[in-house]
Parts: sequence; structure tokens; C-alpha cells
Amino acid sequence: MSKVKNNAKIKNPLIVGIREQLEHRALWMYLLTDEAAKKGLPREEYAPAAIRRCGVYQGNLLKEKGGMGNSLKGLKKALFGFFAQKVFEMKILRCDDDHLDIDFHYCPLVKAWQKQGCSDEEIATLCDHAMCGDRGIGSCFGVELDLPQTIAKGADTCQLRYIRR
Repeated sequence: MSKVKNNAKIKNPLIVGIREQLEHRALWMYLLTDEAAKKGLPREEYAPAAIRRCGVYQGNLLKEKGGMGNSLKGLKKALFGFFAQKVFEMKILRCDDDHLDIDFHYCPLVKAWQKQGCSDEEIATLCDHAMCGDRGIGSCFGVELDLPQTIAKGADTCQLRYIRR
């Protein structure tokens, strides 16, 4: 039996629709990496680097668009606004220029992988690779991302901790 617990509490139709779009993105990621693995190319040899590149691209766009410098307050405003907070059932615990601590209580990406019948191990690996995008975004703001725990590994929350060291 799976140890991954991932049940949404917010059932608003608009939020559900946004979640479905994110699930579709996660489905693409899973199917692309699964097909590559069938051809002998292990996920870890390409997925983390490719997804990090996407995060760096997105992080640079966020900085250009928002004119926010390296402030994590600006990152919160640009990336973790009202709808994102509802979709991922987030709680912002701390936000200043050097720290952004967020707990996610639901993950549509994990839900997509669960729907595909992925094992707990596959879900944990896919999550770690997906988080390379968030790590790439953080690098654009001069911070590192710590993940003390994740839903994908059986925790009740994903704890994202952006930290300027």
C-alpha cells in the first residue's frame, strides 16, 4: 500500500481546473521520461538538468517582468500568489528578503503520477526531478532550496525552504 497521502481539501471548480492543467504537465513529464527509460536512457541522466534549465528560464523571466532584484518577497508575489496558494493548499510561514518558507498540503503533480499507477519510489524520483525547476528558479534569486520533507515521500506536507546562505 502506498505511503503517499495527497488529498485536496479545496474543491472549488476553478481551482480544480487549474490543478488539472498542472496534472497534465506532470503527465507529460512522466510519459516522456518513461518512454526514454524504455529506450535505455535513465531519467536521472537528463531530466534534472533539463528541468533545472526550465526553472532558470522561468526565474529569469520572473525577475525581468517583476523588477524585483533578488528579493524573496518579490518571488513570493510573482510565483506564490492567491491562486497558487489555493491550488497547492499552501501556507506561507515566513517571507523576507532572505527566506521564503512555504508548506504545501496538496500536490497536483503527485496526483497525476498516482493516477498513472506510479510506485512510491517513482513518485519520489519524479518529484525530486520536478523540484529541479524550483531549484533553478531559486538560483536566479541567489538562493538555495531545501526540502526537509515532501508529500511524494509520504509526509503530510511539502516543506519548501528558499534560503539565502
